[in-house]
Amino acid sequence: MLDQLLARAVQLGSLPRLARVRHEPLARQAAVLRYLLGRAQGTAWGQRYGYAASLSAREFARRVPVSTYEQLYPEIEKILRGQPDVLWPGPAPRWQARSSGTTNARSKYLPVTSEALHYNHYRAGRDMLALSTQLYPTQRLLQGKTLSLGGSLEASPFGAAQAGDVSALVMQSLPGWAQTLRTPPLPLALLEEWEDKIERIARHVLRQDVRVLAGVPTWMLVLLRRVLALAGAADLREVWPRLSLFLHGAVAFGPYRGLFEQLVPGGQLHYLEIYNASEGYFALQDEPGSPDLLLLLDHGIYYEFLPAEQYDSPDPRPIPLEDVTIGPSYALVISTNAGLWRYLVGDTVRFTSLRPYRVRITGRTKHFLNAFGEEVVVENAEAAIAAAAHATGCAVRDFTAAPVYFEAGPGTSRGGHEWAVELTGPPPADAARFGQLLDEELRRLNSDYDAKRHRDLALAPPHVHFVPAGTFESWLRGRGRLGGQRKVPRLANSRQVLEEVLSLMPAGPTGNDLQQ
Repeated sequence: MLDQLLARAVQLGSLPRLARVRHEPLARQAAVLRYLLGRAQGTAWGQRYGYAASLSAREFARRVPVSTYEQLYPEIEKILRGQPDVLWPGPAPRWQARSSGTTNARSKYLPVTSEALHYNHYRAGRDMLALSTQLYPTQRLLQGKTLSLGGSLEASPFGAAQAGDVSALVMQSLPGWAQTLRTPPLPLALLEEWEDKIERIARHVLRQDVRVLAGVPTWMLVLLRRVLALAGAADLREVWPRLSLFLHGAVAFGPYRGLFEQLVPGGQLHYLEIYNASEGYFALQDEPGSPDLLLLLDHGIYYEFLPAEQYDSPDPRPIPLEDVTIGPSYALVISTNAGLWRYLVGDTVRFTSLRPYRVRITGRTKHFLNAFGEEVVVENAEAAIAAAAHATGCAVRDFTAAPVYFEAGPGTSRGGHEWAVELTGPPPADAARFGQLLDEELRRLNSDYDAKRHRDLALAPPHVHFVPAGTFESWLRGRGRLGGQRKVPRLANSRQVLEEVLSLMPAGPTGNDLQQ
């Protein structure tokens, strides 16, 4: 009975607001912009650009530049080091979200204000809870536990604040009523050592009435397979008879769906996607029959959208929500109650509906690998390839990489990366050393990749093929792309390019193939 009362209370607080998001989207966004500009008008940034609640969206766009993380970093660093009233009013936040590295650093750090936690992350989380209980009322989701799997916290390298994955920050700060709905307890949930964490959580949750799963598919799959092994079960419903919903995000779910359907067969597990990031909680799936995500328009974020042809423009001109159209990909540009102003997130989305505004995630503004939450960008890959080549005395002419997705069956809980590398000369005498150095440098450069590679738990070592000279030229020629600035994509989450390149290799062993 108490769970039904709580579900009703959450629905009353969230569902009317979501209705306004669907039916009054432009009015909601106008109100968010007024709130942001009014709150920040006394900050150093607000004074620099003449902020006022009455400032129009057009004038705001004219005055304030679009910024990447690197461009905004001088102001962000002031906040990280404790300076108040820089981008958002008040003392420097005591929380910092740590995310994947940039061209300048292994990890990037973003301030997380109290308002961002309460009016973005918590509000969106309550909305997802309200939708879940509305969509699946007979499952009595709140009568059991939500198994949520997140990151860890650490002391910030910049001062007294705590830093960590945004999931850990949110989990740590949840109100008491929300803490009672989740498992495992915080001391386990926030453990830093992943191998120990997975083992201890698996043993703890065996005894819980888990009805909802929430987390990144990569790590959730590792955990669930350990749970099955400990329980000696073939089906998760043998362990948790009332398990019925998986809230997932961070990576594309397509490659994982079949694996989860094996863990809970017979269509007994429902799936809903969320779209959140270190910078904010942007959208959620409000219709189970559609993969489209409802854009959250009154959660402390003002949105603009950069057309694809302007991704590399020195003077980017994003368009407001009212001017988007269905079909094209746009890069997200956000202004938030964490003090990110006209901030280019790097994600790209495509609108599938304008009434209401729904999107699908289409990728990143740069090539990247993020099949497992590792977020390896081209800059990481090029630096790691160069380091491996230098250390082994060879020179790389070209390369491409793609994921090796999880496969069904026992003993296949890890994914990985597969590389095709063309050298200007013969392969190194110690080919295995090349792959090892590539892996080590990627781990040094990118904290998310390093976490996934820890003790080979989620990602296997890279699998490198040394392809014959001329392979990439043949691939380009076969597609009419020789000449000019045409080149093979360095990284992709699709395996299409990699498999086309590898198909050009001679049949049988070549002596140039490294498998680890």
